[in-house]
Amino acid sequence: MIQPPPLVAQRLAALGERGAAWLADLPDLMAGVAERWDLTYGEVFSGGTAAVVVAARRLTDGLDCVVKAFVPEPYDERGFERSVLTHELAGGRGCVAMLDHDPVRRVMLLERLGPDLGALGRTVPEILEAVSATLLEFWRPVPADAALPDGVYATQWLAAFITTTWEQLGQPCDRLVIDRAVAYCDERAAAYDPATAVLVHGDAHGWNTLTVPSCAGRYKFVDPEGLRSERARDLGIPMREYNGELIRGDTARLTRQRAEWLGARCDVDPEAVWQWGFIERVSTGLANLRDFDTDDGPTFLEVARRCC
Repeated sequence: MIQPPPLVAQRLAALGERGAAWLADLPDLMAGVAERWDLTYGEVFSGGTAAVVVAARRLTDGLDCVVKAFVPEPYDERGFERSVLTHELAGGRGCVAMLDHDPVRRVMLLERLGPDLGALGRTVPEILEAVSATLLEFWRPVPADAALPDGVYATQWLAAFITTTWEQLGQPCDRLVIDRAVAYCDERAAAYDPATAVLVHGDAHGWNTLTVPSCAGRYKFVDPEGLRSERARDLGIPMREYNGELIRGDTARLTRQRAEWLGARCDVDPEAVWQWGFIERVSTGLANLRDFDTDDGPTFLEVARRCC
């Protein structure tokens, strides 16, 4: 039996009947996928929150690959379609290659990569270097007719999510934090320029950055969300993560230094990186409080409070 990892199981539980029904159908879904692509299954990968990801081997040619089955989506019902389009636009450059997909079952067949940066025990500076280098390979112009949300839509969605979720959770942090995040959303929306927008990953952190077995020192992303936005949008993700070293020291100074470093590394305005990092830290902290039984949510919000 293929069982979801803990955080995926928590997300399914939070979805109530929708999540329970999907979990009950999982054995039949995976059996159908194995038959369609002539697969045998291996281990279930422990990472991620929004999909069941299983190692597989294609019997026709012995290719090692990965099956990714998307769970029902609490926010964006077109997340699977966006991910498929993002894989197609990336074409395996800076992103795991998509070998095939099943739009009815909402399942992808992907190339097999090596361990992620977290599993390799990389330091935070090493992770930031690898993520930024992979982003420089991943970013590219987006065709005008590509059905991806743009930077204005993304900021409006995040502002609404932050304010609504803060109220639903009983206002778990200072109002100043929420007001600052919404103000930054407004600034990033005003700064959006379609002429310079690129394909952005949307969740480019170390756990989504995996080694390429055939090429030492090279990495590819998994789990792209896919947006048409400014480059700083992607740099907000490594900004929001790795809060341990930030909260143990002079939080605001160390966070600002990270924004400066990422901006310089990728030739992006560090103030935009700072703002996106703040937005992402607040939205992710609230989402974690709502969906997962961990202590990450309060830590995200505490770092944001110290950066106000």
